[in-house]
Amino acid sequence: MDLKAELDDRPVFVTGADGFVGSHLVDTLVEYGANVHTFVRATSSGELNNIRHQRENITVHRGDLRDKHSVDDALSTFQQYDDTLIFHLGAQAHVGESWDRPYETIDTNVSGTLNLLQSVVDLDLDITKFDTAGTSEEYGNVKEEMAEKHEFEEDGRVMLSERSPVNPTSIYATSKLAADFLTMNYNDAYGLPTVTTRMFNNYGPRQNPRYITGTIITQALERDIVELGNLQPKRDMCYVSDGVRGHLHVALGGNPGEQYVYGYGENTSMREWTETILEVGSEYGYWDNPEIVQDDDRYRPGDSDVEELLVGHEKLTEKTGWEPQVTWRQGIRQTIDWYANNKRSWYGRVDWR
Repeated sequence: MDLKAELDDRPVFVTGADGFVGSHLVDTLVEYGANVHTFVRATSSGELNNIRHQRENITVHRGDLRDKHSVDDALSTFQQYDDTLIFHLGAQAHVGESWDRPYETIDTNVSGTLNLLQSVVDLDLDITKFDTAGTSEEYGNVKEEMAEKHEFEEDGRVMLSERSPVNPTSIYATSKLAADFLTMNYNDAYGLPTVTTRMFNNYGPRQNPRYITGTIITQALERDIVELGNLQPKRDMCYVSDGVRGHLHVALGGNPGEQYVYGYGENTSMREWTETILEVGSEYGYWDNPEIVQDDDRYRPGDSDVEELLVGHEKLTEKTGWEPQVTWRQGIRQTIDWYANNKRSWYGRVDWR
């Protein structure tokens, strides 16, 4: 797919644009010449964090997904276009914080998605595609009574695809599943060209240090121990540039009304992931073999942890040609390098001090 040809001068609206994945998507859209409009949460300071360097290349709309008026105001800009792409990445996206802030999580992720979809209808926008970003967490754990509906590898691992049953085990996952269904509801009812994407665990530069990869790296950079929670779960880790390319391929090549899931296509336990990160960091001189320590206080509540996630991305690959390009060790090194050289961006946000 020729992304440059598809995106040059294309009007694009990105929610969550100042976040982790959103900011990398903005960078890529600017690189390919798109007419980029970003929707960022209005704050008293008005400060941009991850897209400050693109300020002269984008149009910034400030508001709140929970406030329909501000959503309407931002989207009204696109009444003059007939080929707009909308990437809806704005969300409260931390599993742990969804237990600490359940009402905000539901309000932002569910009501915010509803506001965005309804605004497209109310303003009668003629859009090309509306992509709602879901999450692999929506799959949860395999229920015994649903096991026969799952696909398993020869080694017993469950392979998750668009056909797999869902079983959200956190407030965050439930809110994102609701957003997925709302997105499809608007395709069924109003014919909006919507798609949903479930990215498996993204990592990379600029990610909030409270996520697992940043937690490991920031502790290793600062001290001799790395304190973590449950290290048994397995995750399919996908580098952020591959995640961004996935969004673009779905938006440009996916069929309206359908879902597409993607990730690296391999999984690893969080202990193995931690050991790989520490090994790469030691190899390149960032630290000297920190000790791994498990802390019960860092476990998810009750039985809410997801045991394993592994994606089968054949549908997206066959439809658009998308495949992951960045190996784990390549992605890990680039991620460590960013944290090591951007301490001011994360030091005050860690939860281990």
